[in-house]
Amino acid sequence: MGQDRDRALTDLQWLLEAGADEAIGEVAPDRLAADRLAPDRPAAAQPRPSAPRPSAPARAKRPGAGDAVAAASRMATAADSVQALRAALAEFDGCPLKATAMNLCFADGNPEAKIMLIGEAPGAEEDRQGRPFVGVSGQLMDRMLACIGLDRSSVYITNLLFWRPPGNRTPTAPEIASCIPFVERHIELVDPTHLMLVGGISAKTLLGRGDGILRQRGHWRHYRHLGMARPIPALPTLHPAYLLRQPAQKRLAWRDYLSFHRAVRDGLDPVTGGAIRAG
Repeated sequence: MGQDRDRALTDLQWLLEAGADEAIGEVAPDRLAADRLAPDRPAAAQPRPSAPRPSAPARAKRPGAGDAVAAASRMATAADSVQALRAALAEFDGCPLKATAMNLCFADGNPEAKIMLIGEAPGAEEDRQGRPFVGVSGQLMDRMLACIGLDRSSVYITNLLFWRPPGNRTPTAPEIASCIPFVERHIELVDPTHLMLVGGISAKTLLGRGDGILRQRGHWRHYRHLGMARPIPALPTLHPAYLLRQPAQKRLAWRDYLSFHRAVRDGLDPVTGGAIRAG
């Protein structure tokens, strides 16, 4: 009995890691049913011959990572508003995560706000609702923002990836690369005065640094991009999902939030120590 239970738990863990973490029906479909002989079909009947495979020149070329990034750049550059950018993402098929996600998870909060938070990728609840940071970790982030006088009406929230990786796995480099042009254009269109980069993947990608998040957090850097009229002060901090696993690290995140609060309140660029220049 104990061995059966252990094996069942192992099988369930494998399914979770593969991304099968949500039931979509009451009864599991029988994937083998289509291959079984029908009752009125003679046992000796031969299977129907399969259609001939097209020759190499006739096969459609599958777009590569470079093609996806080029398409993303064209579509993102053409978007002249946040709404147009969302519409472009809905049409974009260059990120393979779109095929496994339930919803596009674009943004939440106030697009007119001058404070922008960028996380890593949607989780299960975010995927269901199509909004970033609405699960348990998002609720923790809401409470931390409230402690410095902010809420979703005064900040704008998005992610580095717009679709959930199966099983919340770490996104691959091609998946990130296909989304980056949209993220960069997103920042250009919102034009925030301050950025908070929530989590190591977001900080590494947008700041171009290889340090882990525990080394990066708490240190203000400039986010720069060719499309920006000015650099934007950005503060990396710990992801709330990490804080739920490591509650003792909340003290470090709290220091980051206080630093962010002071910079926003005083209208300062903590990297230079001067006032934020108008965009």
